[in-house]
Amino acid sequence: MIYDYIIVGGGSAGSVLAHRLSAKSTNQVLLCEAGQDTPHGKVPEEILDSYPGLAYLNSNFTWADLRVTTEVISHNKPEDEKPPKRVYEQARVLGGGSSINGQMANRGAPADYDEWDERGAEGWSWDDVLPYFKKVERDMDFEGPLHGTDGRIPVRRIFPDLWSEHAKVISEVYKEMGFPYIPDQNGEFVDGHFPITISNAFERRVSAAIGYLDPGTRQRDNLHISTFTQVSELLFEGLKCVGVKAWIEGKEIEFRANEVILSSGAIHSPAHLLRSGIGPAGHLGELGIEVRQALPGVGQRLMDHPSIAVAAFLEPFARMGNFTRRHLMVGLRYTSGIENARQGDMFVASASKSFWHDVGKQFGSMIIFVNKTYSETGQVTLQSGDWRQEPFVDFNLLSDKRDLDRLMEGVRLMARLHSHPKMEKVAYGAFPAVWGDKVRQFGSNNMRNRFITSLAAKLLDGPKSLRKFLMNTFVVDAYSMDEVLEDEEKMEEFVRRGAVGVWHASCSCRMGRADDPMSVVDTNGRVKGISGLRVCDASVFPVVPSANTNFPVLMTAEKISDSILNGL
Repeated sequence: MIYDYIIVGGGSAGSVLAHRLSAKSTNQVLLCEAGQDTPHGKVPEEILDSYPGLAYLNSNFTWADLRVTTEVISHNKPEDEKPPKRVYEQARVLGGGSSINGQMANRGAPADYDEWDERGAEGWSWDDVLPYFKKVERDMDFEGPLHGTDGRIPVRRIFPDLWSEHAKVISEVYKEMGFPYIPDQNGEFVDGHFPITISNAFERRVSAAIGYLDPGTRQRDNLHISTFTQVSELLFEGLKCVGVKAWIEGKEIEFRANEVILSSGAIHSPAHLLRSGIGPAGHLGELGIEVRQALPGVGQRLMDHPSIAVAAFLEPFARMGNFTRRHLMVGLRYTSGIENARQGDMFVASASKSFWHDVGKQFGSMIIFVNKTYSETGQVTLQSGDWRQEPFVDFNLLSDKRDLDRLMEGVRLMARLHSHPKMEKVAYGAFPAVWGDKVRQFGSNNMRNRFITSLAAKLLDGPKSLRKFLMNTFVVDAYSMDEVLEDEEKMEEFVRRGAVGVWHASCSCRMGRADDPMSVVDTNGRVKGISGLRVCDASVFPVVPSANTNFPVLMTAEKISDSILNGL
């Protein structure tokens, strides 16, 4: 059989594409996903849970061998002084990131998409993309010209009457600091704090796979979903992509198609292109890969939102109750003090629980991230042409000093928040949080960790002197809050070492004009110089928007699906 479309990757974009393209009954569509299926009635409980910590920490749902560097790499340093490689949880399960992420359902600023258009993605301005954002969502709280009411992904908010005492006090202090309360995060893009918008209905996650690959869609005779299917190679006849090779249950199988669509994410989509000889000629030549099409932008200018955290021990009455499993309740959008700052260029998500276990329930975290980032020097490159080897991934998160400066400013802002008398009644001992190896060793949900953290939690709720000792010994990683506030060098060291991405990898196969040497695909996702091959995922973003990336990905897939169905 020759399929009309083979979709490589069943994540957020792949789920949308599979649903929309198979809606035309004459299209034969094959969706290939390396991970497991999540059919109706058999979705793992960790995925359905409103609290996402159990899903993204479950190695069954992620690429086990993927490691990345986040700090800027100096090639003059010896190997043992270079930044450490970090675990970077990328989904390997139907629904992709939407099956393991924080369920954040925000879009970004209108200015983000106007910038896309200015950078060469003509037809992707805010006015162009808003209809597709609305097409994605079924907003359960608000109507009006900015909201969709009949999309496949429900959108809702947990309003202040159901917040933890920790969240309620944060809201009170924000108001006193000059950040007004805004009921609708996805309304007008202005500074203020708000209930975080989530892709969740009735306390259950609704992933792209749940929303778009529902039982009715799965009944279509022309849609074929193949899970535990690892695509190892793209097949070509000259400059035309004609199919894929994939491994299923230890056997290599070829599938042919009129068109192949890569929807493997901003790390694995460029890796597929590079292994096919599509990318920077110098890099391919170093690896002995024959150049099929020289595209210097493949794998280049990788972006994420750099983030840092400030955490504190919560008094028992301020912790999460039983009314919701959601731990991220209050969001803050604010404009930084840097010159020519864009409206809402910074974001803080407050978490009234930091980890799944008993100790995690005792700590609140303020996750500060640069909403509008300027660091664009990350890259994805290959170790070899072997598909079994994960690529090298270097984010270079703080390569633009404006990002470093704003995170440092954010730490100072959160220190002010925690020093407020109202906050001091609910949160004790605020500290700059790295959540390094001390904490990560207890990440797995197993009997040993449940026992240890249960015992530690009882001790932490004991005398204040014991709590201080335990926090300094087992929780606080390097510097105290006073140290980073009083010493600029220590503040910078903390931010540079502790800054991580927030799983918003993007921009490594950018859309752009045909005459832009660094663009990889056109505005319909077609790979330049290659027929029968598209890319549709976060890698095609011209620049990462001021938002969690899941809804921008869903919007992108809706828009490119329309292009394909219209013959573009």
